[in-house]
Amino acid sequence: MTIEENLRTVRQRIERAGGNPSEIKIVAVTKGFGPEVCRQAIATGLKTLGENRVQEALQKMDAVDGAEWHLLGHLQTNKVRHAAGRFTLIQSVDSSRIAEAIAAIDAAQPVLVEVNVAHETQKTGVDPTRAASMIDEVAEMLDLRGLMAMGPTSGDPTTAFTELRTLRDDAEQRLGKALPILSMGMSGDFEAAVKAGSTMLRLGEALFGPRPA
Repeated sequence: MTIEENLRTVRQRIERAGGNPSEIKIVAVTKGFGPEVCRQAIATGLKTLGENRVQEALQKMDAVDGAEWHLLGHLQTNKVRHAAGRFTLIQSVDSSRIAEAIAAIDAAQPVLVEVNVAHETQKTGVDPTRAASMIDEVAEMLDLRGLMAMGPTSGDPTTAFTELRTLRDDAEQRLGKALPILSMGMSGDFEAAVKAGSTMLRLGEALFGPRPA
């Protein structure tokens, strides 16, 4: 299957889940794939590419034209100076310390707050019980656009995704501003995310097949 064929299938699955493919942004996760695959994705209209590691992303930015880049993976403090101002969106802000480090370099950086609604210790993201206060802090320091989360490793992700949407809705009321991005849903669970109100999907295998070893 080509990327174009896979994208067509993804859009059909979004529609069957009750979503509008024209209103839900797809971030093509190119982690592990080379620049040529990135160019192929762009040629099909997938112009938003997502990377987990700053260094891998920067190398591809230099080699690939025509894309906007999102940082999806956990951001370490010592990598902030390489990331701030380089990514269209940093989706993985999960502490006030990281937000402060980004703001010291580029206070206009668009970001999402990552929340661990899966309640799994191996996953990154702020604990949901502390999310409201951190969302408020980040909104004062940076250009906060919304929230991001990963679904649970197993089982029905609906409860987790619904919790993220509730946190976003509450934050909009509290802050008095729109937070339009709900980045939730990956290749294995994106239909459930669409049903729960996702506005942004992070898809790798569903578009490109298995990641190279």
